[in-house]
Amino acid sequence: MDDQERDIIDNIGGLITEERDLRNRSTRETGLTEDEKSRLRTVEIRLDQCWDLLRQRRALSEYGEDPSAARIRPADEVEGYQG
Repeated sequence: MDDQERDIIDNIGGLITEERDLRNRSTRETGLTEDEKSRLRTVEIRLDQCWDLLRQRRALSEYGEDPSAARIRPADEVEGYQG
């Protein structure tokens, strides 16, 4: 695992923590503010993109190609991807 992959994994960890926190707040009586709902949606999209980027890097590496060639794809391309 190289530094870039570690950074992606660290970013995923931070996003998961934030997502969990927002989801926990959403189950309370007060629910989420509109800003928090928007942030949750952004976090979900960013998580999809990070996981996709990590999969791309690992696939490139597995086939002897340069993992740094992996790029973040648009949200509509990776959102809800079932791997």
